[in-house]
Amino acid sequence: QFPTDCGSTTIAVHGKTSRQIVNEKGWISHDMNEIYRNVIRTVEMLLEKSGIRSGEVACIGISNQRETTGAWDRETGETLDMAVVWQCGRAREIVHELERKGYGEMVHSKTGLPLSAFFPAAKMAWLLKQDGEVEKKNRMERARKGEICLGTIDSWLVYKLTKDHAFKTDYSNASRTQLFHLEDLKWDEELCEVFGIPVCALAEVCDSDAIYGYTDMEGTFEEPVPIRSVMGDSQAALFGQGCVLPGMIKATYGTGSSLMMNVGKKPVISSHGMAASLGWGRSGKICYVLEGNLNYTGAVVTWLKDDLKIISSAAETEKLAYQASQEDKTVLVPAFSGLGAPYWDENAMAAIVGMTRTTGKAEIVKAALDSIAYQITDLILSMEQDTGITISEIRVDGGPTRNKYLMQRQSDVAGKRIHVPQEEELSGIGAAQMAGIAAGIYREEMLAGQMQRREYTPTMEENVRKMRYDDWKSAVEKTLSK
Repeated sequence: QFPTDCGSTTIAVHGKTSRQIVNEKGWISHDMNEIYRNVIRTVEMLLEKSGIRSGEVACIGISNQRETTGAWDRETGETLDMAVVWQCGRAREIVHELERKGYGEMVHSKTGLPLSAFFPAAKMAWLLKQDGEVEKKNRMERARKGEICLGTIDSWLVYKLTKDHAFKTDYSNASRTQLFHLEDLKWDEELCEVFGIPVCALAEVCDSDAIYGYTDMEGTFEEPVPIRSVMGDSQAALFGQGCVLPGMIKATYGTGSSLMMNVGKKPVISSHGMAASLGWGRSGKICYVLEGNLNYTGAVVTWLKDDLKIISSAAETEKLAYQASQEDKTVLVPAFSGLGAPYWDENAMAAIVGMTRTTGKAEIVKAALDSIAYQITDLILSMEQDTGITISEIRVDGGPTRNKYLMQRQSDVAGKRIHVPQEEELSGIGAAQMAGIAAGIYREEMLAGQMQRREYTPTMEENVRKMRYDDWKSAVEKTLSK
């Protein structure tokens, strides 16, 4: 029995970083077993840090990066390769071949997603084309026999965590694969045939608040507890932000970023570079969203630190940006792996435009932070065009929202109010709240409005805002391959 009038409170946060493995070809991979071990270890450390006894845990929720894709043996759980990370463009040739055959419009109309190597379908097709040294028969043959699981990280974790090795995913993750029909709400056989993916190799699709199975977290819990939610990270953040009504919008800033709007019970197919997806399924009821995704936002700061080595920590960027000359017009376009929405140009090249002799370290850092704000603004304007809704405020989350310069810059260049919650881990909070509501721990109405937020409002003059944004658009044009 639970007190259903209670609110939701973050007691403790703990995390472990999984290695970003980059080879000489620039392919980006993750070790799937490392991810699983890190999840187990993180839960152990979280209980220790919080003082919560393992027997007090009633249920868990899973929030995951949606497009990172893996393949594993259905019977043994042995991974066939490292996971192909969402940023990795190694499947581009598969996409280009489908484009040449004219499948782009069909894919877009069925899934709401532009044909791109960003999404898991092409990554799965690439994985099936590889044959490991110890495999007795090729992967495609094994996949057709149901011997291989192809899935995103949520389905991998559900498989590993549950004793019966349940192979399940939710609507939010399935809708991002480019294999799921947005309105029929099932794996689309025609799409699967186009990409060469056997339907039997894909996970069972469930409501986001379903019971996915039971787990004791490798003995961490005294008794197995139910996995009561699975949600893609951006959709989980939308739910955690309380954006449960049509027209509400949030932006998640991370390594990459997502701008997402709740559009209600019917999908909105974008004509301005946005992606239509499913927000969640709850007790048989579906919510649709419109979304724009960016490859390099927080990762730009990592580039400054690890590659250029002009900063030693992300925390330095705020002070340096304020120190920079505000008259400097340097623009950085971080197209290190092409550009995502609304341009969808996988061959765009990164560039720094408009430097002068007085441009220094502080100005480069400022341009890097500004590039995040400009990319989000691109998405805001595209979303307004698609929906006809004038956006007045944006709820934001993610580590970079702690940067006061960036948040004020975002408000200025977008011309919108920005609301930053005191809570930071909105993806985790959203998945936890979804699970808690499903398990009867929370009443949804008790969670609404409880979150404290800091507001940023525009201070930049309109003519300056327009001039700076025009400079950004001009710089982007120089990087595009199309």
